[in-house]
Amino acid sequence: MRWVISILFIVLFQWYAFQAIKTITNERSILVTYWFIVIAILGNLLWHTLFFDRSGGFTHSLSYSIGFLLSLLLFQGTIISILFFEDIIRLLKSLYNMIFGENFSKSNIFPGRRKFISQLAILIASVPTIAMLYGIYKGRYNYKVLKYTLEFDDLPKNFDGFTITQISDIHSGSLDNFEKVSYGIDLINKQNSDLLVFTGDIVNNRASELKPWISLFSKLKAPYGKYSVLGNHDYGDYVQWKNKGEKEKNMEDMKTFQKEIGFELLLNENRLIKKDGEHISLIGVENWGKGGFKKVGDLKKASENLKKDDFKIVMTHDPSHWEAEILPHPFPYQLTLSGHTHGFQFGIEIPGWIKWSPSSWRYKQWAGIYEEKKQVINVNRGFGFLAYPGRVGIWPEITVIELKRKKLLI
Repeated sequence: MRWVISILFIVLFQWYAFQAIKTITNERSILVTYWFIVIAILGNLLWHTLFFDRSGGFTHSLSYSIGFLLSLLLFQGTIISILFFEDIIRLLKSLYNMIFGENFSKSNIFPGRRKFISQLAILIASVPTIAMLYGIYKGRYNYKVLKYTLEFDDLPKNFDGFTITQISDIHSGSLDNFEKVSYGIDLINKQNSDLLVFTGDIVNNRASELKPWISLFSKLKAPYGKYSVLGNHDYGDYVQWKNKGEKEKNMEDMKTFQKEIGFELLLNENRLIKKDGEHISLIGVENWGKGGFKKVGDLKKASENLKKDDFKIVMTHDPSHWEAEILPHPFPYQLTLSGHTHGFQFGIEIPGWIKWSPSSWRYKQWAGIYEEKKQVINVNRGFGFLAYPGRVGIWPEITVIELKRKKLLI
């Protein structure tokens, strides 16, 4: 029954969208081309649905299939929304005609208006659809460096001006352009930051996805070290393993590959970053997320042996952890670095004017800097991409944070 309902819905959806195309042109070549594109996209997705191997996770072809489907549905959905609204108006006028005896059938207003509305609908729908296609072919590697200067009262004096580069959500299983990714790595190194941190999701599902990229990511440099934590995708929970041992080996490979890159993986533990006789504390928490995501992060364990007045930086993949456990903690964690949301890989950001993404419907802190109780979190928009193989408006991000000691006014 579910299949029958789904097929009927798809057929009705396609027929309704086609009316806009058919209204503005009877050119056979255009109509055939339209249906060829629709059938190719839907057929490709159907093929992937029937033969998708859960043990392998996302593939490049599946990602492209999803990307083109989303572009098609956005185009058709926009058209349908506009035409449906117009049909409601037409229905109301027809009811008015029936009730009051007015005769609108002699007027040509409806057919002419229908063609205009169809043309307008297609024009409007083309804008976000073109943006989606641009996001696939250009946006996903359109790396942006975002720089922030953060002031703290209790930052050790010798760390005044200390810089941190944060990257997150590499999703190496989705990457498919060595030259573009190499450009991103060079861009990271050009920031010449003191410390480099990676806040989780280095793969989509399997550690083996990272192997082809080890030589490239091992070029990352930072004089005070390169540190990482795990994200929800790094545990291999989204594929079907033959047995428990295979999954455990995947995790061991994950640790090995990160070590080969030069990342020191922090699993609910901390390190002291020392400079000229002073230190700050770097805390790496395993994944902790709301909404059904893995909760193995242990902030208490990760903070063992740290003092209340230490300057603390927390690396935790999911920003929901900040409000749930970090802010309520008895002693402060001055800076938290997260990722996970990707900014939905779609949105609108005009600095000083607007900042919106569907991520805002789920996460209170979804991209950029947020501050509360003199504690700060940065949510990185991600270096890579997942499922939809592109980015629109929310570009892949390299964050550079400069720590400054706040000067006391006398």
